[in-house]
Amino acid sequence: MRKPRDIDAELAALAERAAALKARRVSQLGELVIASGADALGADILMGALSAAAAEANDQTRSQWRQRGEAFFRGERTRTAAAGAPHHGSKAAPPPSADAPG
Repeated sequence: MRKPRDIDAELAALAERAAALKARRVSQLGELVIASGADALGADILMGALSAAAAEANDQTRSQWRQRGEAFFRGERTRTAAAGAPHHGSKAAPPPSADAPG
């Protein structure tokens, strides 16, 4: 006769694995924020930017963002990203914006 499956133990193992995957996802998202230099932004600015990105319906804009993201993961640094990325370890002020007088 076949041994009955312990469904409760299998469900507990699946729940544990799901929790580990969620924790890994959160960690990876945090690593992306740091790698992009967005950790220098305030939480309110970052949340606003992410909310706007999530609500963006323009396919052309999303395609441009996708291209920049793909370039980032290929190790290519765009001029804008390189200029805006903070140097971790230094407390230098961000570069002046193009809108700033001077």
